[in-house]
Amino acid sequence: MSKLVKETENILRQKLVDAVNAAIAAGELPDAQAAEFIIEIPSNKANGDYSSNIAMACARCFKKAPRMIAQSIADHIDLSDTLFERVEIAGPGFLNFFLSGSYYSEILKDVFACGKDYGKSDYGQGKRVLVEFVSANPTGPMHIGNARGGAIGDCLASVLDWAGFDVNREFYVNDAGNQIEKFATSLEVRYLQHFKDDVELPEDAYHGADITEHAENFIKKYGNKFVESSSEERRKALVDYALPKNIAGLERDLGRYRITYDKWFRESTLHNDGSVDKVINALKEKGVTYEQDGALWFKASEFGNDKDIVLIRANGLPTYIVPDIAYHYNKLVTRGYDKAIDVLGADHHGYVPRMKAALTALGLDAGRLDAVIMQMVRLVREGETIKLSKRSGKAITLNTLIDEVPLDAARFFFNLREPNSHFDFDLELAAKESSENPVYYVQYAHARICSIIRKAQEQGIELRTPTDDELLMLSSDEERELIRHLSALTNEIVTAAKAYDPAKITHYVIELATLFHKFYNAQRVMCDDEGLMQARLYLCCAVKDTINNILNMLKITAPEVM
Repeated sequence: MSKLVKETENILRQKLVDAVNAAIAAGELPDAQAAEFIIEIPSNKANGDYSSNIAMACARCFKKAPRMIAQSIADHIDLSDTLFERVEIAGPGFLNFFLSGSYYSEILKDVFACGKDYGKSDYGQGKRVLVEFVSANPTGPMHIGNARGGAIGDCLASVLDWAGFDVNREFYVNDAGNQIEKFATSLEVRYLQHFKDDVELPEDAYHGADITEHAENFIKKYGNKFVESSSEERRKALVDYALPKNIAGLERDLGRYRITYDKWFRESTLHNDGSVDKVINALKEKGVTYEQDGALWFKASEFGNDKDIVLIRANGLPTYIVPDIAYHYNKLVTRGYDKAIDVLGADHHGYVPRMKAALTALGLDAGRLDAVIMQMVRLVREGETIKLSKRSGKAITLNTLIDEVPLDAARFFFNLREPNSHFDFDLELAAKESSENPVYYVQYAHARICSIIRKAQEQGIELRTPTDDELLMLSSDEERELIRHLSALTNEIVTAAKAYDPAKITHYVIELATLFHKFYNAQRVMCDDEGLMQARLYLCCAVKDTINNILNMLKITAPEVM
């Protein structure tokens, strides 16, 4: 929460403790240790701006009815030097506190004092966090699931940054293992098919048009040079040619999606620098492996998993889990991140406990690894689901998606639902310029305020900072509700960071736009009273700047004209 909001809550907590002590000193309450109590913001504003259960919490230790305790506290609490104007007793003994108009004035001043940093906090205390997301196999273009993962991962990293963590973004390039072998097979077959008639593409190979295009471009450069070469030499040449182009394409396409990574970490480095072998040896030394049927197994069942895991196959090759263990060890030990967060698809649900088991076996705190499990996306047009096959090469890619819908809409829409929920992406709605489209609705609120300010300046009105008395004139329900929502931004960002759910921020800004439109329709900004007009323009600017901050955090544009 903003500094003012946090200070206000802390002051209220201390005032409640002081009131209890005063009531004890006056003999109205027995001399006993007060119980722990909570202070919360009621959902129903009729119950005040803050509410506390202190009277009910202390009923047992004071051996009195909660309402009697509440009355004693209310009689002895001193709110004279605070931003609270009164306290009321409600229900079984709740103490409801109501803020004065000065509080709302101070919130607006806080928005302007913080400027582009309004909403930021030191909650994360600078702890180092690595967010790894997308990490699509570099064997083909990115699909719609990667588009959702990209938006979620990038916005989550921004939320964590605003919450006070030291955040890095990373893409893990799977440039080794089975996927690359399948990539090599696919390229090799498409290459040989150009020169021979009897070469068939395996059913489980990649059938996309991008594979054929790579092979044809390779032929333009090298011709039939590798037709008679050994398969090993031919496959290496093809992969060395095509893989860098694919990785460059991933970086280009993600850049277009406004995602820039701090590091592209290659799996191959873990094989080349001995990290994979070191992990295997370390697990052996810990006594958590055994051999069976010629393979090396990890005793994952001893660490909460339902079954053990093969580390080294009977053919001597490591399974995919081994370099992944080495990679997470590299994150948490070699590079010393306090927390590693993986954004993963729903098909990786069983992957997380296996990885945590391996890290625990290696002596690490597995709680330092967290995963955001992301559910599937359905593309919808005219109410019908678009069914496309990835294997056939006809899947909608990240690029084709942002060719079809505005980039702002794509990033915003993918953060409309918590990651672990299924999501229908309505292509028509995303492209619609109306209030039905949530990102357009938010952007329109920003543009509308910019228009209000321009018109005021065109009329020769010079915007100034209102006086304290003028700010106190912002007393309507719509004005107070809008300011109250502004005050919640920092807390909302911290909550989103704790939950790894950037959708909380899109919901917040949609509600902010809604409350602004409600205020605008109910209260005339350009009114006859100059002081009230200046106060309302000041409020409008605070909303505009806050929307701008949030959209910038989500890497979405905040247009001044629409």
